[in-house]
Amino acid sequence: MTITIVDHQLPDETHNRYDVIFFAHQIATLVTHSPSHATSWLNELPPPPLLVGLDVEWRPNTANSDHPIATIQLCTAASGSSSTCLIFQILHAPHVPQQLIDFLENPAHTFVGVGIEEDAEKLLGDYGLRVGNAVDLRSLAPKELKYAGLKTLVKEVIGKEVEKPKSVSRSRWDYRWLVPSQVQYACLDAFLSFEIGRSLTTTASAPPAAAATT
Repeated sequence: MTITIVDHQLPDETHNRYDVIFFAHQIATLVTHSPSHATSWLNELPPPPLLVGLDVEWRPNTANSDHPIATIQLCTAASGSSSTCLIFQILHAPHVPQQLIDFLENPAHTFVGVGIEEDAEKLLGDYGLRVGNAVDLRSLAPKELKYAGLKTLVKEVIGKEVEKPKSVSRSRWDYRWLVPSQVQYACLDAFLSFEIGRSLTTTASAPPAAAATT
């Protein structure tokens, strides 16, 4: 499976950059708890409307705990054909930048993910953040994939295999410094949501094939 990550190892306590490689795709990824760096990332995006893969992670809950969201992951198309991802460590941020609040609320953008309604509800409950236009990928997929998870959708829609190890999915997302395996996992959840959404919306909007003539 051709999935790797390159750590740029920036000498900065506020942010780091990675390149996550998923087969032929290279996703430029910013990990930060800095509102100003998150704002700069948002300011570099193309104008709306945008299709955006959205996902969140938090420390696994127990019977006696309900932990808040630790990271918000956003992935969309950058200038040209490349993809860009933001992993915003909201749990450690001094505040949520207004640009991010406005970006999430903007109904011109379409935010896609598997179970995205639940993520949107938790964002609202934990931080008062509203997602203006959230679309579950399963509502765009064929009927037989109505209850599919992200791993199955990746295989059926994109034709690739991806692993989602529990050792990473249930790791300590509340740590201030994420390890590369967490960055790769978080980035890919948002990126693959974006790619599936792009594929399904392109298919849905394609004109029907012309009838054969004799």
